[in-house]
This record gives sequence, C-alpha cells and structure tokens, in this order.
Amino acid sequence: MAYVDLDYDLTEEQKAAQDMAKRFALEVVRPKGIALDKLADPADVADKGSELWDVFRTYRELGLHKRGLPQAIGGLAGSVDPYSSYLINEQLGYGDGGLSISLSAAGSPFAYAGLSEDPEIRGWAEDYINDTSGEIVGCWAITEPDHGSDWVHSGEENMGQEKFAPQLRAVKKGNEYILNGQKSAWVSNGTIASHASLHVSLDPSMGMHGTSVCILPLDLPGISKGKALNKHGQRALNQGEIFFEDVVIPEKYMMVDLATVKDLRQATMGVDVGFIAGPNTGMATTFAGVAWSALDEGIRYAKERIQGGVPIFEHQSIKLKLMRMFQLVEAAKSFSRRNFMYTVNHTTGSSPHAVSAKAFATETAFNVASEAMQIHGGNGLTKEYCIEKILRDARASMIEDGTNESLLISAAGFL
Repeated sequence: MAYVDLDYDLTEEQKAAQDMAKRFALEVVRPKGIALDKLADPADVADKGSELWDVFRTYRELGLHKRGLPQAIGGLAGSVDPYSSYLINEQLGYGDGGLSISLSAAGSPFAYAGLSEDPEIRGWAEDYINDTSGEIVGCWAITEPDHGSDWVHSGEENMGQEKFAPQLRAVKKGNEYILNGQKSAWVSNGTIASHASLHVSLDPSMGMHGTSVCILPLDLPGISKGKALNKHGQRALNQGEIFFEDVVIPEKYMMVDLATVKDLRQATMGVDVGFIAGPNTGMATTFAGVAWSALDEGIRYAKERIQGGVPIFEHQSIKLKLMRMFQLVEAAKSFSRRNFMYTVNHTTGSSPHAVSAKAFATETAFNVASEAMQIHGGNGLTKEYCIEKILRDARASMIEDGTNESLLISAAGFL
C-alpha cells in the first residue's frame, strides 16, 4: 500500500529477502491458500494433486526450508541473518496464516535431526534439505485428545502429578522404546507428514514432568493416521490424528532419556522457558503478517467502493476506523519483531514477551480483520473477497498452540 514500512535501515540483503518472500506470498501462497480453503473435503487439500504441493515445492525451490539447518549438511544456518528470516516469515503470514504454519511445522523434526551425530538421524535432515518435491514433510506432534493447552503449564509444580500424564506412553525395553497411544486431530501436517517430533510420556508417575521428545519416521509398523480435520478456519493447513500401537523405536530416536529429564528438571526447577518462547515467537511473527494483510484488504476495498459519489475511503468514519486498525498493526509488527530478535539471540527467550506478542498479534489479526470485514459491508461475508477467510484464519490463531488465556496465565509466573 501507499504507507511505508518504518524499517528504513534494512540492508540490501534484507530488502531482497523481504521482496522475494513478498512475491512468493502474493503470487503463490495467497492464491493457493484461497483455492485450498474452498475445497469442501479437507482430504482433498492433502491429495497429491492439490495445490498444497505447489506451495511446498516452490518454497523449497527457493531454498527457504534450509534456514536453521546446519551448513555442514547443506542448510543455511548462519548464512541468512535473523532479521531477514523474520521478514520472510512475516510475509508468509501475510500470504496465508495456515500455510505459513504448515511450512514451518514441516521442518520441525529436521531441526533436531540436523544436530544429531547419528548418520541415520542426520540423514533425515539431509534428505529434507535436498527434497524439492515435498515428499518429506515433518510435523510437531504434541496435542492429545485430553491434553492441549495444558502443555504450556507442563513446567509448573502441580503438573508433576500422575493424573496429568500424557496419553502417549514410551516404555523402555532393552535398547528400544515401545510407543502406545495417540495424538489428536490438531497435529499440523498430521495426515501428510513423513516424520514427526513426538512428545511422549516416559514416566506417568511424574505427570507432565516425566515427558520427552523423540523424532521418528511415520512409516514404522503400528503407526496409522486418521482423517484430515474439517475446520472453520485455516483450512489450507492439514491437521489430523496419528495413532501408535506397539510401535518399536531404537533408543537413539529418543532425544532425552528419563534420567536426563530428571536432571534437567532439577537444574531448571521445571521451567522449560524455550518450550514456551519458541513456538509463540513464531506465531506472533506469522499473525503480525496476517494482521497486516487484513489492514491492506480494508484499505484496498475502501478506495475501490463508491458510496455517495466518492470512495468510502473519503468518509471520515472510515478514515478513523482505518487509522485505528493501522495503529494496532504497527504495534503488533513492532512487538513481534523485537521479540523475535531477542528470542534468536537468547537460548530460552523471554516467556512473558513471547506469549504477550503471540496473544497481541493474534488478537490484533482477528480484530483488524473484523473491522476490515465491517468496511466491506455485505461483500465481506462473501467468498468473492478474501477478508472473510482472513477473519476465520485469524480466529483460529487465538486457540492454536495454546489458548491465549492459558498462555498468558502460564507466562505470568515469569514476571
């Protein structure tokens, strides 16, 4: 739009990264997301012939999936400066919030695998880096039928009771673990993933305190998947259940064993700050972009729609509404950017800032999209205009990765 972005001191490299991501977001992500949103059956989104895979392929052809992975195995960690990464992620959110989450989740297991010294596990990360077809897709499998937002409270003292133990259990037998249980339908990329970062219970008697994470391929015997979830918003984001029945994995797939879990808890007093700060920083970045897109849709329509012989943009009430929206979006972008840079430069980040940034960005995205829909009037309720989709996508963001209320209550403990 006509207004400027106040990052006047961007380097040429950062400007190039932002421009490239913006073109990808507007030319690929936005139109593909709109097309996928209109599919009545969510299984069609996951179908190999769907436009979802065009997004994955283009993203990987651009090399954007390599960020954060070691250069030693072909990644771009250290060669893409953090602020460029922020600008890229913000633009992906601008294009489509759900697809942005899908692209991010797709790399989750491989960020861990790339740090492994085991040839097999490191090989998964190498395969992901070299895959431009979208055949290798990761997921972050944490949510369960009875465990969702309570994961963000997992470090709290009372969560060490057995009644809070996750359902997916990993039982050690010799040099192997046996997995039994399920992850719920809210696992992003759940029905299309080839690999997973999987949260498991190692000792139910320790409740949430006795958990760990393993990384594994999802083609092992005993693993099955449910139907793709049919949702109100973020319909372009594939989500679905994963079931585990006597699944055998070698102990090297488990990132932290029970003894180490207990040692870490004693050393940190149960505070897993990075677990809270990392995901929320990503959500804040994405939905600051979504909020920005909702603002632009409101401005665009206001300048096109004629009422009383002039564009409604000329009406004082609309100007005031747009400027209120602009204030919120600029605040969300600034907060998200500051928090992102702090998080990438500090191992654990700051939970109060990350959670507040997530809550503020997602609520801003929803509120600004709602106001933009009001500006559209009746047209905003139709699928001819993408603002109704943006509103639905934004509404989902205030629940996913932990409801904003649960996140804020948990983060208050770090004040």
